[in-house]
Amino acid sequence: MKNLNKILKKSITVFIITVMLFSCSNNTREVRDFLASKNLPIGVAKNAFHVYKDSGRITSKLITPLLRDFSNRKEHPYNEFPEGIKIVSFEGQDSVTVTGNYALSYSKTDISELIGNVVVLNHSENSKLETEQLYWDQKTNYFFSEKRFTLSTLKDTVYGVGFECKEDLSQHLAKKTIGRLETAEE
Repeated sequence: MKNLNKILKKSITVFIITVMLFSCSNNTREVRDFLASKNLPIGVAKNAFHVYKDSGRITSKLITPLLRDFSNRKEHPYNEFPEGIKIVSFEGQDSVTVTGNYALSYSKTDISELIGNVVVLNHSENSKLETEQLYWDQKTNYFFSEKRFTLSTLKDTVYGVGFECKEDLSQHLAKKTIGRLETAEE
């Protein structure tokens, strides 16, 4: 009789736990909508290191201490990099490094915004762009900004406000130049 009571209690306990587990709803859409309504990311990655490949060849690397994935937004899904970002892209022998203190990347438009101490380095051309805000159109591989900038090359340094250029810092257009410092060639 004592064993029967133990078995009965254990069976009831297992039944109650099973009912509790299966009574919870795990509808993915409901979870995504809940996270979006509370302005919570659907995912968070710490110390992320992502390698992009095309046809088995590494084309770029993304490094960030913190990535928040807000792809659950219906209107404007995006990724947030609140602690900075570093992107190294490779084109043949050329490489370009882009860094910033904060970044947003919108997946529907393929436009990224980098804010705070933004630096773009073209290692093969020894050119460097510095600004406080930069927009990057990833479809056209184009940078643009309306903020102050400094563009340094081997031949000179251009200071201005507002610019556009290709991703490798070539074919740049300064909207308003403030000054230019030419360096002597050796």
